[in-house]
Amino acid sequence: MNDEQLLRYSRQIMLPEIDIAGQQKLADARVLIAGVGGLGSPVALYLAAAGVGHLILADPDIVELSNLQRQIIHDTSTLGKSKVDSAGIRLHNINPHVSLDLVCEQLDTHSLRSKMPAADLVIDATDNFAIRYALNDYCFEKLIPLVSGAAIKFEGQVAVFDPRKPESPCYRCLYPETAGADPELNCAENGVVAPLVGIIGSVQAMEAIKLICNIGESLTGWVHYLDASFMDWQKLRLTRRSDCPVCSKRV
Repeated sequence: MNDEQLLRYSRQIMLPEIDIAGQQKLADARVLIAGVGGLGSPVALYLAAAGVGHLILADPDIVELSNLQRQIIHDTSTLGKSKVDSAGIRLHNINPHVSLDLVCEQLDTHSLRSKMPAADLVIDATDNFAIRYALNDYCFEKLIPLVSGAAIKFEGQVAVFDPRKPESPCYRCLYPETAGADPELNCAENGVVAPLVGIIGSVQAMEAIKLICNIGESLTGWVHYLDASFMDWQKLRLTRRSDCPVCSKRV
């Protein structure tokens, strides 16, 4: 790192848990952020500012006026632009040292395997169950940690699924596909209070940094729930389902 970078990241480098070695791990990391909306906005902003060296942003949508209430990476000047292009402009202004791959398409099993650049960590910031399942299955196939977030109305949750740990459950353990997930369980149909996505996205970014730098304990095996109307956090244990088609046979 040069002198400008040492100054830029000085407040992190002075932390003994990070130091120069941890900052270099962040610089070397490649993180896929699936979704650059309410959750993906704070995740991308904080990871770029913190010095994660390579971000892969994937989102098929354009910036619409209704997004600006909560998707803070976008603004009025980027209305009508693709969300990944809009986010790329903002992230470059925050930290020009970060390398960006901008993927303006919907993720699915095929695109994850055939088109996406390699990643060390994946952030699930989507609001689509089909994409969440595809990300989960891909991460467990490739042994990539997955940081999952969700927010709706006044409620949010964060979980980490880490296939590098034999005991880790996966997203299908939390939401089995056979349970019939509600396709209308999203912000567009139910609404969401603006700061909630910032809180949940910031926790996702924190978990990502912890995983990259190997700091403390991640939320692997736990689901962290927030009821923002009472600012009530609950941390609930999540165990692997014995009938899970993705992770139950892993050892």
